[in-house]
Amino acid sequence: MSLIPSFFGNGRRSNVFDPFSLDVWDPFEGFPFSSAVTNLPSSARETTAVANARIDWKETPEAHLFKVDVPGLKKEEVKVEVEDGSILQISGERSKEKEEKNDKWHRVERSSGKFIRRFRLPENAKLEEVKAAMENGVLTVTVPKEEVKKPEVKAIDISG
Repeated sequence: MSLIPSFFGNGRRSNVFDPFSLDVWDPFEGFPFSSAVTNLPSSARETTAVANARIDWKETPEAHLFKVDVPGLKKEEVKVEVEDGSILQISGERSKEKEEKNDKWHRVERSSGKFIRRFRLPENAKLEEVKAAMENGVLTVTVPKEEVKKPEVKAIDISG
């Protein structure tokens, strides 16, 4: 659950206190006067719009599952990497649609540009067995977990 109130966005954003998330939280993100975005040139704003590719991270008893919304992208346009032995990096680029001289645009809302998301994986992640699959515009990255060995308990007889 997010500790950030929903008036700062859609309420499903990364937890700013999550030690595994490497995202930077902008408390004014989404506001029309957001200084972080309004001072950028239009090309950078486009990249910023894509930089927040929506990701769900769920932990099951067997694995960590990352689901990334990447509508309109082909698997060749997305990269999944593990770097420094513990950082999961998901990146890609959505190309801008070609403009023809005779085209008349009425609205442009779909974002284009590069995105990159990075997550610090826990120590129990099996990095050599990471798998990724894409279906219907959703990338699913599965990071299996090491089995946690339960400590062996030996009963001791009490004399006396």
